[in-house]
Amino acid sequence: MRPSRLRGGSSVLLPWRSLCTTAGAPTPTPAAPTQPTEPLSAYFSNRQAATAPAVAEGITSTLRSLFAESPSHPRAFPLLKAAAFDSRLPPDALVDAVLCATAGPDSGFPVAAAPVSLLSRLLASLSRAGHVTAATDAYAHMVARGIVPDVKSRTDLLVTTGRCSSAGDALALFAEMRERGYHVDAWMFDALMRACAKEGMHEDAVRLFDEMAVAEVQPDQRVYANVIAALCKLRDADRALLLLREMKEAGFETWDFTYRSVADVLVKAGRMEEALRVKDEMLAAGKKTDVILATILMHGYCLRREVGTALDLFEETLANGILPTNVTYGVLIKACHQEGMTQKAYVLCRQMRGQGLLPSSSEFHLVIEGLLHEKRWEDAVSLCEEMLDSRLSDVLTYTSLIHWLCQRHKLREALNLFVKMKEAGVKPSIVTYHSLLMGYCQKGCMDEAVKLYSEMPAEGFVPNAVTYTTLMKGYIRKNNFGKAYALLDEMKQNGVSCNEFTYNVLINGICMGDRICEVDEMLKNFVSQGFVPTTITYNSIINGFVRAGMMGSASAMYQQMCEKGIPTNIVTYTSFIHGYCRTRCCDLALKMLNSLRCKGLQPDIAAYNALINGFCSEGNMSHAMQFLAILLKDGLTPTAAVYNSFITGYKNLKMMKEASKFYESMIKDGIAADTVTYTTLIDGFSKDGNVAFALELYSEMLAKGNIPDDITFTALTHGLIRSGDIDGAKKLLDEMRRLDVQPNVYIYNMLINGYLRDTKLQEAFQLHDEMLDRGIMPDHITDDILAGQKSLEGDGCADVRGPI
Repeated sequence: MRPSRLRGGSSVLLPWRSLCTTAGAPTPTPAAPTQPTEPLSAYFSNRQAATAPAVAEGITSTLRSLFAESPSHPRAFPLLKAAAFDSRLPPDALVDAVLCATAGPDSGFPVAAAPVSLLSRLLASLSRAGHVTAATDAYAHMVARGIVPDVKSRTDLLVTTGRCSSAGDALALFAEMRERGYHVDAWMFDALMRACAKEGMHEDAVRLFDEMAVAEVQPDQRVYANVIAALCKLRDADRALLLLREMKEAGFETWDFTYRSVADVLVKAGRMEEALRVKDEMLAAGKKTDVILATILMHGYCLRREVGTALDLFEETLANGILPTNVTYGVLIKACHQEGMTQKAYVLCRQMRGQGLLPSSSEFHLVIEGLLHEKRWEDAVSLCEEMLDSRLSDVLTYTSLIHWLCQRHKLREALNLFVKMKEAGVKPSIVTYHSLLMGYCQKGCMDEAVKLYSEMPAEGFVPNAVTYTTLMKGYIRKNNFGKAYALLDEMKQNGVSCNEFTYNVLINGICMGDRICEVDEMLKNFVSQGFVPTTITYNSIINGFVRAGMMGSASAMYQQMCEKGIPTNIVTYTSFIHGYCRTRCCDLALKMLNSLRCKGLQPDIAAYNALINGFCSEGNMSHAMQFLAILLKDGLTPTAAVYNSFITGYKNLKMMKEASKFYESMIKDGIAADTVTYTTLIDGFSKDGNVAFALELYSEMLAKGNIPDDITFTALTHGLIRSGDIDGAKKLLDEMRRLDVQPNVYIYNMLINGYLRDTKLQEAFQLHDEMLDRGIMPDHITDDILAGQKSLEGDGCADVRGPI
């Protein structure tokens, strides 16, 4: 099918007789040789007011005069080119002018001998100048007038069509040429294949190569390189290798790019050995390994998860004086992150910086993510600040750091980073504010949370459902349900829709507190507002009844759930298993386990851990071990929670040697110990009288990035006081202040009691005053201690039982 442009070009043909008579203007008399010759371009540029027909008549007359002197007059093409580019004479008029000039009475040439070379040069000039419309129109008019431009000019036309129009237009034009029986050569196929490659039309590039045999055109070096590149893009490694061999057998030199393309497709196909053989062939051909080929091979090793070998090749590349690129570093950083080699990814990132290179935004975030995963938040913050001038440390980076710190109860560090973020000119997002709100709420600092919330509108952020729900969680954590409900009303007043998540947070909150009996009324109220309870809703309520030991109410809610057609899941049954184990009814828990299996549900790690924890709580470690074996047989991997159940069980039995064995097994299996693990071990060894080892565990805990909580410090305080180191126990208050951990009333009770027991009244009452200053309210035990001091003066005896 011919292109529309060609059909349009042939539709404007002029009658041959009128075309010739338009050249009736008198031929200009040549200037005397002694007079300076005016530039040809001036002949047209000085006649701006002249119309196109008048210009065409003038050029026809001039060309006829030139042709009368010589069919290949040197001034003919400059004249024609000036008319095309300076006076912008339409292409069809240019073609007609040449034809009229060669057919005039003074030319001496028949029409059949029209100067094809002159028109071909005109077509080539228009094409190379990028005037695709003019070139296409000129070609169409030549074809319509029976002129066949030479191969070179048609190749130029195909090139500019593919470059300035589209590969599809170039292919259509090429098909039209072949339909007319015009001669084609390898240059044309090369031009078309490059146009197809530019637009990602790799299948068409391969098809063109296959058509060369039909057209009896032999591929040249460029064509082989193009088709091999296209095959590599199509991931056809087998044929790419075949044509690479064919190219070499034909005697063509293989370019570096071709070798690299084949190596790359082999690497992506997982055929690393063949890629290495291609590299050896390249070296045998006298070529050298460059950074691109080295990077391709590094990528291949990384795909095979042989990151160590890739890093060795990287060092070898550096030793050979080959400078890595951003792509090289990016390949290695991604692989190191995937393999958990955080330190190496961190080193590579800093090495890039030293060489004046920068990672991409995604690679930078991978390094930050890896550091945070290993709890190296100080390095992450340092790297973030270092990359600030490169604009890699954007709002996403800062927000992810702040969110991580808030999740780990490092609110003070998060707030410091928030200040630095704003000082650096990075505008926080609403997610940043939500992270800080979460941090305040987790710490119980609701006044500060409300203050931050009130600042949001001034910063251009409108509180949404996430904002209100975060604050609700904070109030629920402090058992202040009144303010949590008030926020629900405020949401509605401000036009913020209360979604399913918000309703479920409130329901779960009341279930986790001591107001589980109010949940029925709350649920009815929410349903009247349009809330539709889901599986999550009922699971929260059932779990609340289970935690309160109200197994009958939990069963009733389960029946209601089934009657309403709300599907149960593994979480539902796990709550019952946990409840039966807590009430020391492990036989019923086993029945529930069998029941969920009969329903086609597969117990998950949480279900098994509920049973294991139940047996460990009873001191029945043998039964717990049996379920550990079943868990492993089902293909599940124990989590830190499972190990913690065993460690806690053995600690309660005062079998710290066995508890230590589980801890060692946990580390050996690659399960990271958490705060609960260390706190349990610290408590156990402290009570066992081995306070020195408990302090070693505390140091290890900090070194591994675990954040101690008030329970951890309660255990340490108890152990130190029991060992008689009251001053060492008091120093823990400074350590808690450094780590931004709020002491609890038990810690102060133990310290006050310890100082009173040592008759250090001033220190005891100072601690009491400090306790009040920090907003920690004394409880009845505190009062008993102080009352005991008064009786101590008479009775000489006072003692308080440790809280752990």
